Amino acid sequence: MADTPSLRERARRAARAEIAATAMRLFAENGFDATTVDQIAGAAGISRRSFFHYFGSKEDVVLGDTEALGESVRAALEARPDDESAWAAIRAAFLTIRPVDKTQEEQLTLARIHHEAPSVRARHLEKHLRWQELLAPDIQRRLGLPPTTTPDPRALAFVAAALACFDAAVDAWYRSDGAEDPEQLFDEAVATLRG
Repeated sequence: MADTPSLRERARRAARAEIAATAMRLFAENGFDATTVDQIAGAAGISRRSFFHYFGSKEDVVLGDTEALGESVRAALEARPDDESAWAAIRAAFLTIRPVDKTQEEQLTLARIHHEAPSVRARHLEKHLRWQELLAPDIQRRLGLPPTTTPDPRALAFVAAALACFDAAVDAWYRSDGAEDPEQLFDEAVATLRG
């Protein structure tokens, strides 16, 4: 039987989702920078302290749990067939984090915040550095590089390039107002690097 979250964990997830939805509504109405943690807490009917029980910062509302997402991408990457190329494997791993629970309008709001809010962009870059360390070992193996105690710079560069392609695709999708296909944009960016 699969692990079923406890009642407490389900309640925590529901509260977190409700706070995030409230925050996203306020971000859409007022802008990210103009919305304060106190406003989010007040609109959600919680204290400022309770907000920080669920989120480390206002930026974390937008970015989600970057540690958990990174771990899920790492697990998805490691689960790919051993003979799959590094590019195919990392592409498939990235696809596992598509926000299937959000409407296109909600996804565009998130992308706009990523695009416009300097504090979110800075936090996003921190996430990329952590993800490079997480994903590099499997990429290093797939590139046929010998195992090392610290990630090979070539594997780190590969992951950094893949993340840059991912970001470029999302940014282009946002600028097209959701009309472009982000997967195709990612593939085009990768093809340019590999060409």
